[in-house]
Amino acid sequence: MENPITKFAPFLVGEFPKPFQELLDKVTSNEPLTEDDLKKELWSAYEFGFRHHEGQKRRSGGSYFENHCVEVAKILAEWNMDHITIIGGLLHDTIEDTEVNFEDIEKKFGADVANLVNGVSKLSGIRFTSQKAKQAGNFMKMLISVAQDLRVIIIKFADRLHNMSTIEYLPRIKQHRTAIETRDVYAPLAHRLGMARVKWLLDDLVLKTLNPDDYKKIEKKLKSSHKGREKYIKTITDVLLDELEEYNIAPKVYGRPKSHASIYSKMVERGKTFEEIYDILAVRIVVEKIEECYLTLGVLHQKFKPIQERFKDFIATPKSNGYQSIHTTVIGPDGKLVEIQIRTEDMEQTAEIGIAAHWRYKDENGTETKGVDSHVKWLRELLDILQSEENDPKEFMHMLKIDLFGDEIFVFTPKGDLVQLPVKSSPIDFAYHVHTEVGQTCLGAKINHKVVPLNTELQNGDTVEIIKSSSQNPNYGWLKFAVTSKARNRIKRYLSKKERDESIKMGEEIMTKSLRRLKLKNLSDEVKDAYKKFGFGGTDQLMEAIGKGEISIRDILDKIRPDEAQVEEDEPSSFFSFKRKESRNIKLEGISNIMANFGKCCNPIPGDDMLGFITRGRGITVHRSDCSSLPLLNKESDRLVPVEWEVSRKDFFNVQLKVVGQDRKGLLKDMTESISKLNINMTSVDIKVKEAVATAIFIIQVNNLKQLDRVIRIMSKVKSIDFVERAQR
Repeated sequence: MENPITKFAPFLVGEFPKPFQELLDKVTSNEPLTEDDLKKELWSAYEFGFRHHEGQKRRSGGSYFENHCVEVAKILAEWNMDHITIIGGLLHDTIEDTEVNFEDIEKKFGADVANLVNGVSKLSGIRFTSQKAKQAGNFMKMLISVAQDLRVIIIKFADRLHNMSTIEYLPRIKQHRTAIETRDVYAPLAHRLGMARVKWLLDDLVLKTLNPDDYKKIEKKLKSSHKGREKYIKTITDVLLDELEEYNIAPKVYGRPKSHASIYSKMVERGKTFEEIYDILAVRIVVEKIEECYLTLGVLHQKFKPIQERFKDFIATPKSNGYQSIHTTVIGPDGKLVEIQIRTEDMEQTAEIGIAAHWRYKDENGTETKGVDSHVKWLRELLDILQSEENDPKEFMHMLKIDLFGDEIFVFTPKGDLVQLPVKSSPIDFAYHVHTEVGQTCLGAKINHKVVPLNTELQNGDTVEIIKSSSQNPNYGWLKFAVTSKARNRIKRYLSKKERDESIKMGEEIMTKSLRRLKLKNLSDEVKDAYKKFGFGGTDQLMEAIGKGEISIRDILDKIRPDEAQVEEDEPSSFFSFKRKESRNIKLEGISNIMANFGKCCNPIPGDDMLGFITRGRGITVHRSDCSSLPLLNKESDRLVPVEWEVSRKDFFNVQLKVVGQDRKGLLKDMTESISKLNINMTSVDIKVKEAVATAIFIIQVNNLKQLDRVIRIMSKVKSIDFVERAQR
């Protein structure tokens, strides 16, 4: 029978409740506190949490505090976390689920614990417009806290891991929602922070929840093949241990089980059976020193034939999440493929629990240790980017996933510095990674000393050099191939500001011309001051609205001078500059001879896919369907119309070409001759040379797209020309 004194004064009788004792047994003695002081701190938190969660039950029927909060704390103890983090785990739901507030926790347990608990807590007291907005808000708050103290995310992972392991007690719809959230955010975030074990545990639990039948099939097949696989792996490990003994290396060698989720993913992606996927065996070799890793690799390759294309050295070039290991695949006995990982004990710990392996992230001077510094930097940069996205939940989650998903490539600067980028990154991503200013002024790029277009996909091992120009600025076309959140964010910021500035300028022009036409120039200041009547925050906002066509001068005069509101609506309400030459080459829904102008931004020619934009008072302005202006015009999609060409063979159209190559004597002569030989009229040419790279802008006259493609093809064959492309203003 349990001693009744135990519950109230366990220290007096030396007995603790079973759940607390189990937690205590898992806590490692690496604390600056004495054992007695550590027990007192943890018991104080245990008693506090137990008391405030009293009466709360889980859906399984057990005590909420003992069956969840204590279990979360146990997971943290298994990860060798400090007592502050473990206390944060015990109390992580007190602010959200009890009457306890931040000040209560801070007063009793200190600011560190209070900040951890507050960081893990969900948002409360705010009405969200949608589930996605709520989700985005929760993650934003979490990331803000994580950027200050990485232990927040470690507690959150422990919380999510336990919730997913007991998810079968939830309603099916909530199971599904929680699993998807785990799959889309928490699992990739664990991967990004180097917590491999957490990631594959979460992945398996997600698969078990969303695809229970597939999970059961894989589980059954794993169990049936277990003995045979263990026997085969022992054959290999025995050989390795014997060989390594001669070099005084005593490694830990064991079979590395593949997760259910990774097997399922490969089966789906590659369209292969379980036997085809799981036939590849996996072995892990753990040694003491880095030099022993490479010695082990040499011994391994002497005994078994390696597959060269499947060798990766992540010790020399660690992943961005801190992961280090040597990966190789060899042909073992009976011709079976064996995947082998070679790493040190420290690398093993980092690979399994990532940032949790570096929980003492502040040294004696209060600075972040090397093992965590990169994670802190990444999180803070990401947070800065996400916070600038104007609280759009869809954009927030999209930007978050860009940084979490996908593999990485390794490229080099001209000085030999290593740069890690996501797969499919372009020179634009590289430029912004180096510095925002480098990205903003990126004119071109050299990959392995050869000039390439900015949309070129970077490959592992490339040496990348950025060519800058003070006259260069970002454009909408860059967003088609920019991958990293930093690059996309900076480009959008610039374009948004540019659009706003040009809209303001156009608004002022429209106002000035309209008032002059009405002989009301003296009302200029009065019109500008009318912004308050329309709910704008200043004059610039009013001018911007005029420039975009959201409000007219007539609307303003109706407010301030109703008797004088006689404005002719013949000014364009967009900031775009259009070619004023009237065209008869376009028809709309079969109607010919319509009033149309070609946009100077893209200069469409016959053969191009086109869209028409109905202006106010200037007919239809025609753009190429891939024109960089369309993202702006799409804001008024009701004014976009399909149009068709109606041309003769004699009609000529101006096209701007951009030609880039290595500068040499006679280059301009060879380029112009290649155009002349095709009987193509050239109206203008401008060439500039910078750092031995020549950039030429030609304006030529062609009949159609087919003729233009021929020009580009011929010019591309000119000696030392790297690329030719159709330019867009």
